[in-house]
Amino acid sequence: MSWVEQELREQPEAAARFLEAERGNVAALVEHLARDDVTYLLIASRGSSGNVARYAQYVLGALNRLPVAFSTPSLYTLYGTPPRLDGALAIGISQSGASPDVVAVLAEARRQGRPTLAITNNPGSSLARASEWVLPLHAGEERAVAATKTYLTSLAAIALLSAMLEPSDHRLSELLEAPDWIAAQVDRSLADAEELDRYSGADGGSVIARGVNLGTAFEIALKIRELSGMPFEPFSSADLLHGPIAALAPGRPAIVVGPSGLTLDSLRESVVKLRERGARVIAIGDDEALLAGADTPLPLVREVPEWLSPLLTVIPGQVAAVRLATLRGGDVDRPAGLTKVTLTR
Repeated sequence: MSWVEQELREQPEAAARFLEAERGNVAALVEHLARDDVTYLLIASRGSSGNVARYAQYVLGALNRLPVAFSTPSLYTLYGTPPRLDGALAIGISQSGASPDVVAVLAEARRQGRPTLAITNNPGSSLARASEWVLPLHAGEERAVAATKTYLTSLAAIALLSAMLEPSDHRLSELLEAPDWIAAQVDRSLADAEELDRYSGADGGSVIARGVNLGTAFEIALKIRELSGMPFEPFSSADLLHGPIAALAPGRPAIVVGPSGLTLDSLRESVVKLRERGARVIAIGDDEALLAGADTPLPLVREVPEWLSPLLTVIPGQVAAVRLATLRGGDVDRPAGLTKVTLTR
C-alpha cells in the first residue's frame, strides 16, 4: 500500500487524536485570542493549508461573525513593506511549519504586538517558534508528499476554534462525532474507487463547489494535479456562470461537491448547466436528486451539519486523485517535481 493511501486511511484516528489532545487546550487558548481589540483574522498559508484558510473564511465568518483576510506574504519578504495589522489576530497554517514567507507574516504580526497562532503538525518548527501560541495537529508523521491527514486535521482545528470561540456545546458535540463519520466515509469512498476508472484518459476537468466547501473544490483539484498531473480547475458554482463555463469541453469530467445545506440548490443548477455543455458529471453528496443526475455518483455516508461537511466531502476527492494517478502509472508517493516541504520566500 502506498504511503498516501495509508495516510488517507489514518484520517479518522488522526482527527480523533487531535480532538482528544487539544479540546481542553483550545478552550483555554481562545481566552487569550478573543481580545477586545481583535476585529479580524489574518491567515498566512500556502497550498493545502491555503485551502484550509478558505474553509476558515466561511466557517468563522458565518458562525463567529469574524472577517477573515488572506495575507500577502510577498509584502513581508520580497517587497519589505508589511502593512499595519491593527485589529488582526494572525494565524499561520502549515503542516511543516517551515515555509519562510508564512513565518515572516507571523513574526511581523508579533513584532507589531498582535496575537499570533501557529496551526502546524510540527510544534518545534520555525513557525511555532515565531508564534505566541501553537495548536499542534497530532497527525503523526506524514511521509507522502501529498497532504491528506494533515489537511483534514487542519480543518478540524479550524472547526474546534470556531466552536470554542462562541462557545457552543451543541457544535462541539457535533464535531466530536466527526471521527466516526470520517471512518465510514473512508471505507465507502475506497469501495467506490473503481467508479473513477472511466476517467483515466481525461485530459483535464473541473471541480465545482460553493460556500464552506469552496476550499474542498480547491483541495480536490490540487490533489488531482499533484498526483496525476491532470489539469483540474476549481470554481465556485457562482463564478462558473460568469465566464469560465465557456471553457468546459464536452466529455470532460466535472466534479460537483454538493452536500446538503444552503448551497445545494446552487449546485443543482450548476449540474444542469454542465449537462448543457456536455460535461460528464461526478457528484459528491448525500442528496438523492443530485446523485441521480450524475454520470458518476460518489455518495457521502450520511447527511452532516453543513459547517462540518468538508471533513467528509474531501475524502472522495482524495480517493479519486489517488485512483486516477495510479491508473496513469504515476508514483503517488513521489509526484514529479514536488517536495514535501516547499521553502517559498
